[in-house]
Amino acid sequence: MSELVLEARATAIIAIDLQKGIVTMAGNPHPAAMVVANSARLLRAGRAAGAQAVLVHVGRSADGRDALRMPVDETWTPGAPPGADWSDLIPELERQPGDVVIFKRQWGAFYGTDLDLQLRRRGITTVVMCGIATEFGVESTARDAYERGYALVFAEDAMTGRRAHENSVRNIFPRLGRIRGTEEILTALG
Repeated sequence: MSELVLEARATAIIAIDLQKGIVTMAGNPHPAAMVVANSARLLRAGRAAGAQAVLVHVGRSADGRDALRMPVDETWTPGAPPGADWSDLIPELERQPGDVVIFKRQWGAFYGTDLDLQLRRRGITTVVMCGIATEFGVESTARDAYERGYALVFAEDAMTGRRAHENSVRNIFPRLGRIRGTEEILTALG
């Protein structure tokens, strides 16, 4: 494993789905509180070093007609209908005026949004990924980032999943980028 070096001004910290309706739904293997705390530390340090904070959240229209409805073997539905604040970003992220905020309507944060445009216009070449859930929003966004030519760093202890976190970390992410802990990423940000 090589030493991690990051050029802060060319780096974005992308926090996936750290929102009121999702942070309570995951926690395998890391508790959501730990993921939130580590993600907040990464965002805070990134902003201070000149990196771009990107806060991604997911939702749908009030009538739900913009939700994907594909034939699948296993559907996912929340236990109760989402509340009015379900897709609100959690306050621990300390949203700042310079943050890029992306509202998505599916797992990945690139499709149907201006995320790629916002990153490219800011000269971003590296993205640090954190958030919930590892095997859904984080992995989908990471795959799209890789295909668009961004260098990827995964903050393993700043993400958690529902069922397949370990599979993503062991089998998928090593082929897309570098897996590091929050402390090493903080050091690399300077």
